[in-house]
Amino acid sequence: MLWEKKSVCSVLRNLESDYLVSLKISDEIFKQFPELNIGIIVVKGIDNSGKADEIENLIKTQEEQIRVNFDTSTLSQNTKIEAWRKAYSSFGAKPKKYKCSVENLYRFILGDNSLKHINKLVDIYNYISIKYIVPVGGDDLDNVDGDILLKKAKGDENFVELNSDETTNAKPGEVIYSDSKEVLCRRWNWRECNKSKMSEETKNVVLVIERLLPLKKEDVGAISKELSELVQKFCGGRLQIFILNKENKEAVF
Repeated sequence: MLWEKKSVCSVLRNLESDYLVSLKISDEIFKQFPELNIGIIVVKGIDNSGKADEIENLIKTQEEQIRVNFDTSTLSQNTKIEAWRKAYSSFGAKPKKYKCSVENLYRFILGDNSLKHINKLVDIYNYISIKYIVPVGGDDLDNVDGDILLKKAKGDENFVELNSDETTNAKPGEVIYSDSKEVLCRRWNWRECNKSKMSEETKNVVLVIERLLPLKKEDVGAISKELSELVQKFCGGRLQIFILNKENKEAVF
């Protein structure tokens, strides 16, 4: 289901405020990145336990292709990677130090490493990420406080990195996902937080596919569809798909 009008979202929220959460992109993000599109996949009532050998085999095949077709010395020249490097530079994150999630995955693989099994959801979205050279991430909705907002940080937002208990702060102006209490992901898609990480016990999830040029608009819908089909095949659940852009900035689910 795709909500096309913010006003519709607002009406639904008023009717079912105890059950609905929103993911919204702030105006300041679109002012700097007008071409941004984000695919949102919401799945509720999933079974994330166990392993999926088919997904692990798909990842291995993709890793082999990456090692054949890419090299660490020229990876930054790939147009999709370059777009995210420019985006990071634009909000003050030096791309040599801070790399987008998919570049980190590629460099890990090109270092003759293999992606380890985390859980079915993470394995699935890592596969989609490396297949299309696109950042993909997500959150366990049961561990998110309030609504989710993609915005520029003020600098006082708290962040606890994945698998850490140390609290730090976002830098002023950096792009972050946040809920009503803290940062869910720093430097757009660089590091996810600890509290909303997905585990085998996760039942309700929101996944995001982030598009900048040169990825085509229509590709976002196709990639979202492929990701959602894999999640339903291996995890089940009730699914919704949204596509956010400068004309449609909010998804309510």
